[in-house]
Amino acid sequence: MSEEKPVAAALRKKLEAAFSPTSLIVEDESARHAGHVGARAEGETHFRIVIVSEKFTGLSRVERQRKVYAVVAAELADRVHALSLSALTPEEDSR
Repeated sequence: MSEEKPVAAALRKKLEAAFSPTSLIVEDESARHAGHVGARAEGETHFRIVIVSEKFTGLSRVERQRKVYAVVAAELADRVHALSLSALTPEEDSR
């Protein structure tokens, strides 16, 4: 596996610490958005995150997203322009 770039690594570290996920995908999709607003030549501006955690049990989709956004607020305020997010419970992930 190739080494993650700094923003992706920071996102992963924060999400792992906050949610103890059973599965976590942090994918840099910046190349797909080249030339779009917020895109930078060096990348790490557009991400797709799929996170599976017991800590989402009983929460609505909006509540889950708010919790994730709160954890990665510094990256969203500084470097990350767009975040596609799927936050699931282990039960939902197994369907």
